[in-house]
Amino acid sequence: GILLAVKQLEDGRFDVENAYKRVVTEKGNLPAQEMIKSVFEPCDRSWRGIGEISQSGLGLRKDFEEFNAEHRFNVSNIQTKESAICISGQILQGIKKPVDCPAFGTICTQEHPLGATMVSSEGACAAYLRYGRARKGIPEK
Repeated sequence: GILLAVKQLEDGRFDVENAYKRVVTEKGNLPAQEMIKSVFEPCDRSWRGIGEISQSGLGLRKDFEEFNAEHRFNVSNIQTKESAICISGQILQGIKKPVDCPAFGTICTQEHPLGATMVSSEGACAAYLRYGRARKGIPEK
C-alpha cells in the first residue's frame, strides 16, 4: 500500500488502487457477499446526529425473524435524545469541523460526549481534541 502511494505521488496521480489483487478481486469476496445477502436486506435506518436515511441499513430477512433482538425484546421504540447544541451530524457530513461546535472540548469531551463524533476515539471530534492538544503541547485531561 505504501509503495503504491509513493508511486502515485511520483507520477502525480491520486487514485484508489487495489494492492491485494492476488487475494481480493475488484468485485470483492463474492461468497461472503452472497451469505450476507441471504441473511440481511436493506432497510431504513436512523443515524445518530443525522436522522433517518432510506435503505441505509441492514435488517434481518423474515426467515431470520426469530433472531431479531429488536423485535424479540421490544426495543424498536427506543429513541436517542440528541443534544440541541451538538453539531455532530454536520461534522459527520463534512459540512462543519469539530472546532466549529460551541460545545467542542468544553461541555463535550470523551468523558461526557454529546454526539457520535466524540463517543469513540476514532470519532472526528475525539481525534481533533486529542491531536489538536498534542500539536499545541496541551496535556490530555
